[in-house]
Amino acid sequence: MPKTTPAASLASAAVTPLDVDTLWRLQRVGALGLSPDGRHAVCSVASYDMEGNRSSAALWLLPTDRAEPRRLTTCGDKDGQPAWSPRGDAIAFVARREQGGKKDKTPQLYTLPAAGGEAVRRSDFAPGIESFKWLPDGRGIVFSAWVWLGVKGASAQAKAHKAHEERKDSGYATSEAFYRYWDRNLPQGRVLHLMLLDLASGRVTDLFEGTRLELPRQGGGNELFDLHPGGQHIAFQHDPAEVQVLGQPTVVSEMNLRTRAVTRLAGRTGWDIGSPRYSPDGERVAVIAAQVELHHGAPGQLAVVQRGQPFKAASVRAPKWDFEVNAPLHWAADGESLMFTAEDRGRCPLWRHRLADGTTDRLVPGGWVQGFDLAGNMLITVADSHSHPARVHARRTNGAAEPLRLEAFNDAALAPARLGTVKEVQLAGALGDSVQMWLTFPPGFQPRHKHPLLHVIHGGPHAAAGDTFSYRWNAHVLASQGHVVAQLNYHGSSGFGFEFKRSLTGRQGELELQDIEAATDWLLAQPWADRQRVFATGGSYGGFLVAWMNGHVPPGRYRAYVCHAGVFDRIATFSADSYPVRPKDLAARYWEDMPRVMAQSPHAFAGYMDTPTLVIHGAQDFRVPDCNGLAYYNTLKARGVDARLLWFPDENHWVLKPRNSRQWYGEFLAWLKRHDRPLRAARSAAASPSQPPGVSS
Repeated sequence: MPKTTPAASLASAAVTPLDVDTLWRLQRVGALGLSPDGRHAVCSVASYDMEGNRSSAALWLLPTDRAEPRRLTTCGDKDGQPAWSPRGDAIAFVARREQGGKKDKTPQLYTLPAAGGEAVRRSDFAPGIESFKWLPDGRGIVFSAWVWLGVKGASAQAKAHKAHEERKDSGYATSEAFYRYWDRNLPQGRVLHLMLLDLASGRVTDLFEGTRLELPRQGGGNELFDLHPGGQHIAFQHDPAEVQVLGQPTVVSEMNLRTRAVTRLAGRTGWDIGSPRYSPDGERVAVIAAQVELHHGAPGQLAVVQRGQPFKAASVRAPKWDFEVNAPLHWAADGESLMFTAEDRGRCPLWRHRLADGTTDRLVPGGWVQGFDLAGNMLITVADSHSHPARVHARRTNGAAEPLRLEAFNDAALAPARLGTVKEVQLAGALGDSVQMWLTFPPGFQPRHKHPLLHVIHGGPHAAAGDTFSYRWNAHVLASQGHVVAQLNYHGSSGFGFEFKRSLTGRQGELELQDIEAATDWLLAQPWADRQRVFATGGSYGGFLVAWMNGHVPPGRYRAYVCHAGVFDRIATFSADSYPVRPKDLAARYWEDMPRVMAQSPHAFAGYMDTPTLVIHGAQDFRVPDCNGLAYYNTLKARGVDARLLWFPDENHWVLKPRNSRQWYGEFLAWLKRHDRPLRAARSAAASPSQPPGVSS
């Protein structure tokens, strides 16, 4: 892909902005793994068919020298989670295929010879496979699966699964407190167990059978468990409480695979501990530990515990290191350092922590490292940035040579498109703190002309607008009509320290609005800014902030809003999957302190809402249920405010289908264009309701 041309030199050049169809022609690199000898990487690559409105994923082999990549699989639709065998002679992956006259109804495990050949189905477990890891001797696989409680053996599980699939009723009945997550009800009557698959016989054994043990119900990848290098023990993360509830602290325990005896490896009152990883010698276990007794959003920190010794606060390796460690953790081959990703001011580098002296340094600086693997001193990473989608590189951890790019999946598709310049700025926000803002300029940007301004407010709130290439809110596509796109990391954003992150607790909307308004003032002071054409858009918590702005910012400052999956009514949003956590964010339960909850709910300020708004929501959104979007839209209509609704019956918190994404971008850009005309006589402040609370003219 050609380098981004400086904005000034594009002023008179013909440009082709990035559009949604080009965006969906790009291939997306997913999970990847490195062979034990470090000579080859394997990764899952997803492709999308706009006309067919579907996706597929295949495995690719990427030599870590300069040899050409090679596609490994062609028969499956969704080949994923590739992992090399311990000897490097085979690659295991999860897929749904048709083989031997049988079509998989649930994801199963397949293995593929590393030297080439056909993939072979290795499991036939009716409930399906969620995630897996090889046993160190290569003779078996440990995997996670949703199984029926009290049903013993794979055959009985198959019968229970068949009966469930063939039932005629459709009601979901439960007495559980934790029963749905993100966009699906958790499998009715089932829990997430660890299973052992013997590859020679195909026998499946439930390692948790007859116990109350289960993996966290929100699931996750194979970072929830790890195999001891000797193969006789497995460490796993679980919630020890009798009643499972989202947001409760977890611990790490260890099971002896021969005796099934379970001992606690890492757990302590007031701490949330998970993501275990054995050291190469098997004597230590690295975990991520958060001291949630201080705050429910305390950052996860790197800790190392000695097997057989209790977890102590002193196990945390760098208690003053003010970043949040992400899973997975990887040990260096010599056991002297650990590697992980952690956000840092809008970027996500790969870090290396040295155990001997406690220092932590950037091994790969970012943009945004999405994944990595290590074998010996060979390291592979998949990372993206504002200027390109995810790319795979190989490098030596000792810095002996420059990183080598291993693929060129998207170079041809992106070649005709011109991306605008991206700039990082700092400005003074709430409490006098410095806040970061990314600016994406349209290709062909002319600094002597006036350009409309577009806020794109990130969700979370404990997330960040980062140096990354988004598919759902791609800044280059959104800038394609000539807007300068601003992405602000307001108070509460991740990657700027714990105090900055937790500053919103109990006063959501307050500091963020001050930050956004300060950013708007900064933008309007620029000579290229058109103060008559300012827009604000956001999704999830960003959607909450847009709705909040509509009730707190005088009409006329922003021409129009776009609210995607935004919280409108805090009380109605108690129907969300995250209902146990939200009162902690608000510092109040609505039945105990209604005034404090209402003070943080946009719907309480509906009487001040007069700015035109496009409302977008998905019916399968369990994080912010669609009653929010529908109530917001209906409220605006009832008030006579210009509003438009885009509602998807088959999307969740995100819009994931190609055709729906095309419609999303089309409606989004059309709404901006509709309100981008020269400003007519605006409704005067005297004709509008009384001044919104907390904001001056």
